[in-house]
Amino acid sequence: MQRSFRRGLETYHRHAVAQARIAQDLAAMLAGAGAPRKLEAVLEFGCGTGLLTEALLGRFGIAGLTLNDLVAEAAPGLQARTAGQARFLAGPIEQLPLPDGLDLIASASTVQWVEDIQALMARLAASLRPGGWLALSGFGRGHFPELAALGSGAAAPGYADAAEWAGLLPPGMELLEVVQQPIVLTFGSAMELLRHLRRTGVNGQARARRSRASLQAFEECYRARFGQQGRLPLTYDAVRLIARKRS
Repeated sequence: MQRSFRRGLETYHRHAVAQARIAQDLAAMLAGAGAPRKLEAVLEFGCGTGLLTEALLGRFGIAGLTLNDLVAEAAPGLQARTAGQARFLAGPIEQLPLPDGLDLIASASTVQWVEDIQALMARLAASLRPGGWLALSGFGRGHFPELAALGSGAAAPGYADAAEWAGLLPPGMELLEVVQQPIVLTFGSAMELLRHLRRTGVNGQARARRSRASLQAFEECYRARFGQQGRLPLTYDAVRLIARKRS
């Protein structure tokens, strides 16, 4: 997984269309829920190339920003996007020491990679100050249904539907809003679709080399089952949520 994300760093920001939309929607959802426009201490984990970072900085004044990603090589690009104002921590969020007294913990399109979401939520809640905010997005169990139907075994370990999130948060965290909404991208060919997956690093099957015959067979099956007006759809099952620690 880490190798896949590292490989996609140079192309992710430009090609992660669905993730960019999710990041903007999550920041808007947080603002709409009543989060203050000025925040003292913010942690964003799984920040990647900074799609959510940019969305948050566009809506909120943040005095102290800590960014985390599994891939250490993400740091230079993030420093450039934040004018060097952010502190960067590399490594898995499940194991890193976390700051205390945070006003906001945010993450977009990352939590599905966490194997024990409940344990992570307890860690995050402990680092929030009373009244602190949690803004997350992941993917539901209907993520990439087209690929799953065609036999892809490359799935993240932590898919969770909207209805499951109330049970994943620890006592003391109030779920204010959760939205599950598909985002459908379409592609002109199987090669274009697989290239999209490879450039965004979101599906291990996309990295497998295919013979011309195998690619043609894959495309024919895809078109037969899911083709729409000559295009191949790919469905992202996006789940966004806002929660708050009780005072």
